[in-house]
Amino acid sequence: MADKHDLNITISETGEIEVKVEGINGPKCIELTKDLENELGEIISKEKTSSYYKQEVNIDTDVTNKQ
Repeated sequence: MADKHDLNITISETGEIEVKVEGINGPKCIELTKDLENELGEIISKEKTSSYYKQEVNIDTDVTNKQ
């Protein structure tokens, strides 16, 4: 099952666009928005949230029932 994530896009009255990624930890957010950023044009600033610095946790479980 894929993780849920959100892209919140805000366009100001002056035409500035802010994109905020929620629901993804680590640098995957940069890959997710790369194509959108290329289409929008010049990037004035980029700010990493605390989620960027969190490590993604993958847990594999193997359960064996011994009788």
